[in-house]
Amino acid sequence: QVQLVESGGGLVQAGGSLRLSCAASEDTFSNYDMGWFRQAPGKEREFVAAITWSGVNTYYADSVEGRFTISRDNAKNTVYLQMNSLKPEDTATYYCAAEFGPGRLRLGVGRHWGQGTQVTVSS
Repeated sequence: QVQLVESGGGLVQAGGSLRLSCAASEDTFSNYDMGWFRQAPGKEREFVAAITWSGVNTYYADSVEGRFTISRDNAKNTVYLQMNSLKPEDTATYYCAAEFGPGRLRLGVGRHWGQGTQVTVSS
């Protein structure tokens, strides 16, 4: 069972930046495609970004394209989400997930999930 632990959330003003990290407990991390999701209060969880196991291919939701960047370091068993030009509507709990296949991640499917980290963007 892969354990995923997110960190890096916090309170930031609109226009600011944060970098989220998701650390995996096992070296099998490098076998998985990874994704970031978010869920705001009263809303459904939504796909944010995904990256293939090799790091070659990335995918983004339209709402974050050009502002967020997903990356990974397989040597550190960690995936990152760099968030720039943050907006109040980015406020949510952010989760990382591991799955085989970026398409499944884009559909919201994840084999392993972290516990989430809160991001709050003030206006």
